[in-house]
Amino acid sequence: MDYSRIIKKAWREYDASKVILKIQDISAMVSTNHVFRIVFEDEDIVIAKLSYFGKYEHFKEDHRIIHSLANNLLYPFENLLAKSLLKNNRVFTYRYKTGTTDAWVVFYNPVRVQKRLPKRLSEAQIRVFGQQIGKFHKACSRIRNVLPQSSKTLSTDIKVLLRQTANRRNTTFDPDQKGIIRQHCEAFQKNRLRLRADKFENIPVFIDWNIGNFSVTSSLKLYSRWDYDWFRMSSRMMDFYFFSRVVSDIGDRTVFSYLIGPMMEDRFLLFLEEYHKVNPLTANEIRFLKEVYRFFILNYVIKDGNYFFSGQYAEKLQAEAFEIYLPSIETEFDADKLIKTLNLK
Repeated sequence: MDYSRIIKKAWREYDASKVILKIQDISAMVSTNHVFRIVFEDEDIVIAKLSYFGKYEHFKEDHRIIHSLANNLLYPFENLLAKSLLKNNRVFTYRYKTGTTDAWVVFYNPVRVQKRLPKRLSEAQIRVFGQQIGKFHKACSRIRNVLPQSSKTLSTDIKVLLRQTANRRNTTFDPDQKGIIRQHCEAFQKNRLRLRADKFENIPVFIDWNIGNFSVTSSLKLYSRWDYDWFRMSSRMMDFYFFSRVVSDIGDRTVFSYLIGPMMEDRFLLFLEEYHKVNPLTANEIRFLKEVYRFFILNYVIKDGNYFFSGQYAEKLQAEAFEIYLPSIETEFDADKLIKTLNLK
């Protein structure tokens, strides 16, 4: 796929009067997603995101919701999110479709960046981070009713995976693996209903909160957030597995795995306590964390891992999903420990 050619065509449709000088690939090397810095002859700069996974309609829908979110968030988060470029008062998206190629482009203003969190946080830093995320989720909750509707749900994604395992022509997974996938999909659906998770409030969640996707001020207040690959409207709990990774004892690593362990660390309990002071949690939301993790492994690692990660990482993570991640759900996660810490019933 000729990415530069697609981006140039997209920009010509956006504003043919402004001439591109160069296009620089600034994509993360562990992901299959593509991000580019566009420098123009007049020295202006914009960021282009190119995607060809999923459905164009979902891509367009997500960016419409994110644009509305960015414009409706109030102080101190009014400038937190990277802004998409508009044309005719709408988020501009471009679809390039020819032969077997179907790719989509959106343009962003470059986001301002201050400090990154350290690879391993101190307890004081975890406390501030918990409070900041609690405030941010509360701000998102306040404006949820003015955001455009989303067609994606947790249940629809799980049903897509179930259809894939039922397809005999699908050779991505062997029969034993398909059986394991079906078992966990059914467990997720059953527990989601048992915990009444369909009644949880839906807010914008970004899920992928690794420290390379946001910046903070010198006092650790949230300053800017970018990278919307896993964005969706869902329960706030969808964000919490990655919060546990941010505050984990082992800290940020270049070579990573998706173990359930960080959600049982005392450091995550500290994060939950501070979040809970600002934005109270319920016992069923805490119980749902096990299903959040199960969904993450099923959807983002097993179902779509080949699209979200480069070949080497996808193969590693999917193998670990069957050998380690899924088996650990029932043996290593103890919701009662978290519920007791927060004095919930």
